[in-house]
Amino acid sequence: MTLSAEYDAVVVGAGPNGLAAAITLARAGAKVLVVEARETIGGGTRTAELTLPGFRHDICAAMHPLGKASPFFRSLPLDQFGLEWVSAPASVAHPLDGGRSVLFGPSAEATARSLGRDGAAYRRVIGALARDWKGIIESLLGPLRLPMPHLFSAARMGAFSFFSAKLVAHLLFRGMEARAAFAGMAAHSILPLEQAPSAGFGLMMSLLAHSVGYPMARGGSQAIADALGGYLRSLGGEIRTGMEVRGLAELPRSKAVLLDVTPRQVVQIAGERLPEGYRRALERYRYGPGVFKLDYALEAPAPWLAAECMQAPTVHLGGSFEEIAESERTVWQGRHARKPYVIYVQQSLFDPTRAPQGKHTAWAYCHVPNGSQVDMTGLIEEQIERFAPGFRSRILARSAHHAQDMEAYNANYIGGDINGGVQDLGQFFTRPVARISPYTTPVKGLFICSSSTPPGGGVHGMCGYFAAREALKALK
Repeated sequence: MTLSAEYDAVVVGAGPNGLAAAITLARAGAKVLVVEARETIGGGTRTAELTLPGFRHDICAAMHPLGKASPFFRSLPLDQFGLEWVSAPASVAHPLDGGRSVLFGPSAEATARSLGRDGAAYRRVIGALARDWKGIIESLLGPLRLPMPHLFSAARMGAFSFFSAKLVAHLLFRGMEARAAFAGMAAHSILPLEQAPSAGFGLMMSLLAHSVGYPMARGGSQAIADALGGYLRSLGGEIRTGMEVRGLAELPRSKAVLLDVTPRQVVQIAGERLPEGYRRALERYRYGPGVFKLDYALEAPAPWLAAECMQAPTVHLGGSFEEIAESERTVWQGRHARKPYVIYVQQSLFDPTRAPQGKHTAWAYCHVPNGSQVDMTGLIEEQIERFAPGFRSRILARSAHHAQDMEAYNANYIGGDINGGVQDLGQFFTRPVARISPYTTPVKGLFICSSSTPPGGGVHGMCGYFAAREALKALK
């Protein structure tokens, strides 16, 4: 490929999607440069000692079911560049009051047996989806395509996906245990559980629990970025860190520019190059709730009342379906939940590289209104203590980040929104703007490859992969 430019393509942002875009271009023979504002690559996959020396914490994403399931990541030799997935006996635990819990994994059958009268429905729906996980992932992790790949798989998943979690939970299950556990999965959508397509997120997170599990990267999520970066360099790609881009004129000459940023930054970077109508559409893009996040250095693991919680790296804290639904609804009303739904991750139970010998790490967050600066430490710890009395006595140190802190750390997290924007029906396949190809812009050679494009948030690289395919069409 011979072009009268310094590079064939420049990618702005070295998160998983930016790196995936660059790899896709480099594999096709393009000369690629990635520029990153911070001194390290990674975006949402970085690891650092946030509390005490020797305690390695994932700054953003911690568990990676979509990372292991991603068709793009599975096509790369990332193990040759240091990436090792660490799994556990189970994927997710959902403790309930009274020392009970629901344990997801390792098979849908095992979970179904624990659900009593709801076991048959769980086996029929979730079990069938888990068996067809590859087809479902390949059909849904991307834009709308005609013909839809794995059409039967997509139809199987779509039968319930585009409804609310509340409706599907009450249609499928009769007992509080199954409904509560499904609520914990569906709340990953960061949507009210009365709103579509929150059920789709619950189904996806459940089927992943029984197919690839909820793995983590040994040593920390930074290992994912480092492996992607190492592979890109092996293909001849270049990476420059510490280079914040405020305008397209600051970039080296190239035939294509791919932006791993959200619509707000696209407007800031592309400026007057954007047609007025398209720019206004980007400015109307909607961002969702933020997160409040805690990282812990611990003397010992959380003392769960339900001992089986020690088998899962991820623990959903929130109790019943009704409590979790109220928590998520409250956040969307612009208020802070008194009993927040908490995602708690205990990496060091399964990856001893995360902490000094005999010590442990933990990672926890809850959803808050966009832009919140409220300290949720006390409320989060109340939820942990509810299911693990004595947890506070095991804390050696903690690091807290409110929603505004998250944006200050990663400019893509607008108001603390870690998902790249709301993923409701209005912004699912049409993010960031309704176009035949959502990765393209009206500006020749300018593309968007961030989680603000389909299939949205998560560490899977598919947004970057599909954006790069569009860029390659233009380069050819």
